[in-house]
Amino acid sequence: MSDLLEPGRVSEGGEKKENNGLELVIEARNRDLAGITIRRVLPFYARRMVGPWIFFDHIGPVEFAPGQGMDVPPHPHINLATVTYVFEGKIMHRDSMGVVQTVEPGAINLMVAGKGVAHSERTPPELRASGFRQHALQLWLALPVESEEIDPAFYHYDADELPGKQLDGVAVRVLMGECFGLVSPVKTYSQTLYAEANFVEDGKLTLPAGVPERAVYIVAGAAKLNGVEVPESRMAVCQEGHEITIEAGAGTRIAIIGGENIGPRHIWWNFISSRPERIEQAKQDWKEQRFEKIPGETEFVPLPRI
Repeated sequence: MSDLLEPGRVSEGGEKKENNGLELVIEARNRDLAGITIRRVLPFYARRMVGPWIFFDHIGPVEFAPGQGMDVPPHPHINLATVTYVFEGKIMHRDSMGVVQTVEPGAINLMVAGKGVAHSERTPPELRASGFRQHALQLWLALPVESEEIDPAFYHYDADELPGKQLDGVAVRVLMGECFGLVSPVKTYSQTLYAEANFVEDGKLTLPAGVPERAVYIVAGAAKLNGVEVPESRMAVCQEGHEITIEAGAGTRIAIIGGENIGPRHIWWNFISSRPERIEQAKQDWKEQRFEKIPGETEFVPLPRI
């Protein structure tokens, strides 16, 4: 299948939009992750990245009975940063740097893989015992070429560190970057935008200008972008330079992503890089178990046959 859409062509999971400020609307595709169904938006064959963002997963909402939970075993990453943001529930992160950190609603875990790291993601024991509802987003951020091989690092930001305000009935929070007159403290490596907006009543919101690439994902509810109806679990990719007005009813929640185009990336399994040979090296390193181990974790996930 071609990586490019012809003008006006409708494809499985994506629809080209013309003359309304929208480039494409992408429908999330269901995938299995650790026994639960998640909705994957990026990468999409007609739109691999939005700014530096190369991966976008919507986890849940899913109800877990007592004794159940999420278990993503140790797996590797290179040349990227993972960004985990939780709406409901908790996710416990462990990595080969020795970091153990639970991300709670409204907080952010930022793991910078750089030259290579392994991590696991699981439900904390106390939550598993009681039963709970899990709802989260996890995104991958491609690092600029000059930062791809930096040392791994981990940053955690509590919910009260991330700025927010009310804009005419819309509660906005800036998770990364700068918009709506707010600046996030979360570390970035290139121009990056990540924000959320909750429509506490019917209202309108204008997307920030001055961001080269932008997209809006409908987490819950539905919205109109420049008059185009965008339902839940869809991502509307905006045309550069166009003013975009979002209209939505009370209860709608959206995520806004964007930033500068840092160039194409290759992606295979959990590896991304600007260089295909680097991915081949990472495959061999994982296969021969040369990545650092996660303290307290013994599982090994072999390379997939893809």
